[in-house]
Amino acid sequence: MPDVRATVRLQLHKGFTFRHAADLVEHFARLGISHLYVSPITTAVPGSLHGYDVTDPTQVNPELGGEAGLAQLVTALRRQRMGLIVDIVPNHMGIAGGHNPWWQDVLTWGRRSGYAHYFDIDWESSTPGLAGKVLLPILGGHYGTVLRAGELLPRFDWDHGCFYLSYHEQRLPLCPASHALLLRHGLDEPDGLALAELFEALGGQDAPQALAAAAQVAFARLRDYAGTAAGRAEVLAALVNHDARSPATTERLHHLLEQQAYRLASWTTAADAINWRRFFAIDTLAAVRVEEPEVFDAVHALILRLYEQGLIDGVRVDHVDGLTDPAGYCAMLRERLDVLTAGRPADAPRQAPWLVVEKILGPDERMRPWPVDGTTGYDFMNEVGRLLHDPAGELPLSAGWAAQCGRPQDGDFEEVRSACRRKTLTESFSGELAAAAQALAVVAAADPVTRDYPPRALHRVLTELVVQFPVYRLYAGDAALDEEDMRQLDEAVARAQAVLRPLDRPALLRIANWLGREPALGDAQLHVARRRFQQLTSPVAAKALEDTAFYRYGRLLSHNEVGGDPARFADSPAQFHEAMVERAERMPFSQLASATHDHKRGEDARARLAVLSEIAQDTLTELASWCKANAPFKGLVNGREAPSRAAELMLYQTLIGAWHPTLTPGNAAGLAALRDRVMQWLEKAQREAKQETDWLSPHEEYEAASRAFVAALLVPDSEFVARLAAFVGRIAAAGALNGLTQTVLRLTVPGVPDLYQGCEFWDHSLVDPDNRRPVDFASREAALALLERGGTGAPWSTLLARWRDGRVKQALIARLLAARQAAPELFTIGRYLPLTLSGTCAGHALAFCRSHGEAQLLVVVPLRMQALLDGAMQPALPPAVWGDTALALPDELVGDWHDVLDGRAMRLTPHCAVAGLLGAMPFAILQRGTAGAAR
Repeated sequence: MPDVRATVRLQLHKGFTFRHAADLVEHFARLGISHLYVSPITTAVPGSLHGYDVTDPTQVNPELGGEAGLAQLVTALRRQRMGLIVDIVPNHMGIAGGHNPWWQDVLTWGRRSGYAHYFDIDWESSTPGLAGKVLLPILGGHYGTVLRAGELLPRFDWDHGCFYLSYHEQRLPLCPASHALLLRHGLDEPDGLALAELFEALGGQDAPQALAAAAQVAFARLRDYAGTAAGRAEVLAALVNHDARSPATTERLHHLLEQQAYRLASWTTAADAINWRRFFAIDTLAAVRVEEPEVFDAVHALILRLYEQGLIDGVRVDHVDGLTDPAGYCAMLRERLDVLTAGRPADAPRQAPWLVVEKILGPDERMRPWPVDGTTGYDFMNEVGRLLHDPAGELPLSAGWAAQCGRPQDGDFEEVRSACRRKTLTESFSGELAAAAQALAVVAAADPVTRDYPPRALHRVLTELVVQFPVYRLYAGDAALDEEDMRQLDEAVARAQAVLRPLDRPALLRIANWLGREPALGDAQLHVARRRFQQLTSPVAAKALEDTAFYRYGRLLSHNEVGGDPARFADSPAQFHEAMVERAERMPFSQLASATHDHKRGEDARARLAVLSEIAQDTLTELASWCKANAPFKGLVNGREAPSRAAELMLYQTLIGAWHPTLTPGNAAGLAALRDRVMQWLEKAQREAKQETDWLSPHEEYEAASRAFVAALLVPDSEFVARLAAFVGRIAAAGALNGLTQTVLRLTVPGVPDLYQGCEFWDHSLVDPDNRRPVDFASREAALALLERGGTGAPWSTLLARWRDGRVKQALIARLLAARQAAPELFTIGRYLPLTLSGTCAGHALAFCRSHGEAQLLVVVPLRMQALLDGAMQPALPPAVWGDTALALPDELVGDWHDVLDGRAMRLTPHCAVAGLLGAMPFAILQRGTAGAAR
């Protein structure tokens, strides 16, 4: 059983290194955190702010402090009896800028490279000119145009003795055969010709190790020769003879480039012609075939060694759905970690390593029984989010959005979802779709029963199946699908049948059989087809939903979150209880998140926006009045408003959510900072929506008009700012109460709570890079020190009165983490028991009990309290609000308890008035059977 109690996520980069993290260890220990949980620590593209573009998984990133800096961080953690969890990236590597030695080797040697099978490259591509080559879609224009413009320049590295190709900031290797060509062309010196023969001889080497050794000798001799006067002259002459800036040498350079293991192409060709798997549609991130044992060993050698040496205590696996076989991968990683546990140093924990995976669960999708401790918490983030929403707001907000958004097709989320999946599939992943369809065509052709299914028909049917697919992916190997996957495939087939013409339906059913309704029985071609399909639906889902549909559909933006489903508006307490009971039984060590480095809006921004579901009609009226009042500020671009009405409505919601509790209408500096952040968000939102502008072809005039609109709105003491502030002020207390409820639940329900960096104060951030801004940790350290000086009797009433500064949230976190520290098993593997409420406000609260042995925890939190707080200045509830609302307790919970927050002793009866359970804070968090957690 892992010993992890609570994590804090830190984003590491060259501006925030292991040293900076070590300086905060004591602070997080005092807060009650058991483990730091950090972004990837392996070497990434220089200057990376996130670390997911790994270039060398075998080395600790020197920009973070290298292995020595990591060891110093771990020493600081061990002094506080804390541990370290690291994020790993097994699915892909960064290949930009020539910094990835494995990729550079592939570009140099092609299929002869020892790393050629590390990447998921189709070396047998049917695209003319691509067989045996890697497509590099990096050119800003068409190849011939770029070539003739003289932008592709041969260069020589005098320090390492090699020729290379320069394209602006890009540096690409030239194969040894082209070195021979360069040295032979028009040269007479015997030494130069001898070197050319040496490079030509490399063509006879096959073993990668022998090839690398022979090449090293050749490059060393060329370096030495280039250091002589004659050699320097010959090298310079070779460069001049292949400089395409001269018309006479253009064809010569083209011939040289045709020898390479890569084919240069315009960036516009990537979606249709790329012959290697990417991370989503990002051309600078190449997928890795980690399912191959040799590749697994190479990618994980460092991480496994760090675990064995006691420097890390667990891992978070990024984007597990990108892998060929997630279940097999998790089993392998778990086995390797478990084997190493016994040999760890004496000062390192010997409990089971904590292993969680970034898995996005679709609507009603269950986590598969893989050998992991759970997910990274997106499922909980959306479960608690739906709990905070009032179901009564669904119909009016749906009708209001459909009426106001300006695009009838954007009024229904299912239509938006389908349109975005189709657009994403056909425009961003058409090459991957073609490859999957071709794999199915090969399977069909091999069987007399199915060979009459034409490739184009299979392509058409497969397109519809991917468009209608309800979850990220299936997990079929050679066996038939399990019950969960079969259910998802059947749903996709039913949806596709409703769209396809009757003539195509038999092919659809046959494809469903190939994809997992029937076992593959070791059929290699069928396995390829399944793999291509499974690794296609996942990126399509992510790009279509999170990066497109979520920026088109704006009924209520608190639902548009990673792992969320905007079509599912609200969950009842009973539905929330059901999910918690299942987590307690199946994955009690799953991570619980409400803010992450990938979130679209901060946890407290979403909590405030959820309040709009309680005042739906007032919200619609207010937004409509803002649209009317602000119409003069909008620009006209090609006869259309900028921003569009849909973008404008989502902008207003964003402003409502992002308005910090301490911001005032006259604060010019604060408004300027908000303006800049919102402009950055709006640019990303409009480009992701891919309607008026996009990343590939930005509509500069439209974007400029949209920025001007934001600038015109956010003027200090303007009419709009005053109305915005007044509206936020009306719901701010209820929003803060939602945020506190969300915090209490994250820290008390089954699972391991995660604190995203800085979120112990209010989190009103927007999507990255806004949610990755530097954190003012000094203010948080000072606030915690002040809280500790207050002793065990925390002045909750004072903290509530000053709630806008965020210290009340931090105090709540600290107190509950202390309770977890005092009774860790109660909070992790403790049973979850839903409790029943009755009375006037029964629908405005949620109650449950956790129990383990003699230890018990009872929690009551308020829900959807805007009507009772309307106009209140604090997120606090007078006891009279609850009226006759009461909590029914089973016999085993009757008796003496103490309040976790203020230490009060109380005796509970079978029928407890909720008002009597509450102290200064609007929560009941009671404990017994343990010494408690009072500070």
